[in-house]
Amino acid sequence: MQKLVTIFGGSGFVGRYIARRLAKQGWRVRVAMRRPNEAHFVRMYGAVGQVVPVFANIRDDASVAAALSGADAVVNCVGILSESGKNGFDAVQAEGATRIARLAAAEGIDRMVHVSAIGADAGSDSDYARSKAKGESGVTQHMPDAVILRPSLIFGPEDNFFNRFAGMARLAPVLPVVGPNTKFQPVFVDDVAAAAALGVEGRAQAGIYELGGPDVDTFRELMQTMLHVIRRRALLLTVPFFVARIMAWVLDMGQTITGGLLHNGTLTRDQVRNLANDNIVTGEYPGFDALGIAPTSMEAILPGYLWRFRPSGQYSDIKDSARNMKT
Repeated sequence: MQKLVTIFGGSGFVGRYIARRLAKQGWRVRVAMRRPNEAHFVRMYGAVGQVVPVFANIRDDASVAAALSGADAVVNCVGILSESGKNGFDAVQAEGATRIARLAAAEGIDRMVHVSAIGADAGSDSDYARSKAKGESGVTQHMPDAVILRPSLIFGPEDNFFNRFAGMARLAPVLPVVGPNTKFQPVFVDDVAAAAALGVEGRAQAGIYELGGPDVDTFRELMQTMLHVIRRRALLLTVPFFVARIMAWVLDMGQTITGGLLHNGTLTRDQVRNLANDNIVTGEYPGFDALGIAPTSMEAILPGYLWRFRPSGQYSDIKDSARNMKT
């Protein structure tokens, strides 16, 4: 009989890759989310009835318990980059993760994978980082044998980083950069999914894993790489942290004053605090090597989905080839 895994946030950027991998490996996959009617695309990851979206709100015990009923393993990859209404950092990334682990333990589930983030720190001045640490603590309290993944900046076709800045570069000649010297170690989304699949299958030892790709670059260098891939020029304008804090305060106040009607998805004060810290593996925990995974480079992936931001889109290579023939 096929085993069943419940993936909370299984239709999101990371979750869909985990769902696809586990479906290919023969698992029945239950994708738990707040709006299952918007996730019918996940059904195509497996045979008829193998991957099914279901309703679950991680702030609610009953719906989480229902989503976990009969499951053999659970994955939590729900996370937010900015707060909105009731979906605050603590509610989602701390209390929500803890609730999933507590109810999974009560259901008798013995395998859990929790997707956290590099920088999770209970002593951080960032609400995001503190909530990630609280979530990890809550998970290990109820599921001590859980596999916790801490990826750096995740990139892939659906990412909200390279796609976002490439879109800006297509429209404007200037790109604002906060924290240009902050270091990142971008990791390919399917490599994170491969690590999660090992945890679900019981082929990874319990504990924390820091996941970083083969490249370590500053924020400015990442922007330069992106511009090179999309074959555009833009001025990289350094925004001093004190200016960024003022901008973020104004945007945050706009969200507060309007009661969330205007959601600040541009730049928050908490994001500015995070941008002051490097986002790379510390070496204190095992990583991809311990899992037998060779991380994928940005060079191998970025051109495959950023081509649409080039001046001539999919025809850029053809035009370049024709130009070379003339010369």
